[in-house]
Amino acid sequence: MRAARLIRMALLVQSSPGMTAAAIGRELGVSERTVIRDAQALQEAGVPVRSQRGRAGGYRLAPGYRTRLTTLGPGEAETLYLTGLPSALRDLGLSDAADTARLKLSATLLPSLRAAAESSAHRFHLDAPAWFREPPACTLLPELARAVWSDRTVELTYTRPERDTAPPAAVTRHLEPYGLVLKAGVWYLVGRIPGTAAEHSDQWRTYRADRITALSPGTGQPFTRNPTFDLATHWQTRAAEFARALLRTTVTVRLTPRGLDRLPGVTDPAATSEALARAGAPDTTGRVTLRLPAENEDVAFAQFSQLGADAEVLAPPGLRARFRDHAQALSALYGPPPHHQR
Repeated sequence: MRAARLIRMALLVQSSPGMTAAAIGRELGVSERTVIRDAQALQEAGVPVRSQRGRAGGYRLAPGYRTRLTTLGPGEAETLYLTGLPSALRDLGLSDAADTARLKLSATLLPSLRAAAESSAHRFHLDAPAWFREPPACTLLPELARAVWSDRTVELTYTRPERDTAPPAAVTRHLEPYGLVLKAGVWYLVGRIPGTAAEHSDQWRTYRADRITALSPGTGQPFTRNPTFDLATHWQTRAAEFARALLRTTVTVRLTPRGLDRLPGVTDPAATSEALARAGAPDTTGRVTLRLPAENEDVAFAQFSQLGADAEVLAPPGLRARFRDHAQALSALYGPPPHHQR
């Protein structure tokens, strides 16, 4: 494992001279002290890694030196064709460029490794969209991708989703497009509102790309990308916040042992684990009472209906009454047949 890390460090220093120990440590997931020890190990192995102090300092290779660590191994060659989603590349308008890049990379491989790389395409296929759902069409996605690549501000028109009380509303925004995220077959644009302070909590916005109905260059001016922004970390944090914000209702439910076993299949597994950690001991019948978050009473009714008699909703009162009415309706429907049908 350390050998692989040393190779990665040598390649990092070669491709990005001047990286600090802190920056290299973040890339490799290790401490600065480990980076310093690894640099010493590379020097002892004959790789002339140099460390320079000061504002323009960092780690560099000796002038004119190039590592011979760029040759792909069999395992790396096999993953060559698995580095992207074909459907995602197509959505972004990058299919032709990706095909050309793969051909160029394949041409640099030894014949034996070239066959290994190409064979992976016949064994693995990455399909992002969820089942039973056609991914939404977004004709503006290639243009959005170009704006993200070029770091230029855009003006977009975005249609908000329809609410129960109001029809869809179109909103125009100026935005610094920072990145595109593919989640369950749906593309999202992550951007920053120009002119907002770095500490402003509402400076970042996320838009579903298929709801963007118009796009123009806006001012057309390039923006300076925040060097500390990490798209993956930002998305993970915002996605967790969004999921928590949806859970506005708390449901108290009493479950049989069988209901407990089935619960993770109908509710959020993480919320189920948290509720179980807070739950008390089973009662004399073996039932456990939990307090679980839900998006709203409609969603909770749909979820707990799947558990049948293995779940008894205790609160909120309106939801319990809804289950009672539902049970009475089912009893009337499936009860004993009329006397004349016996």
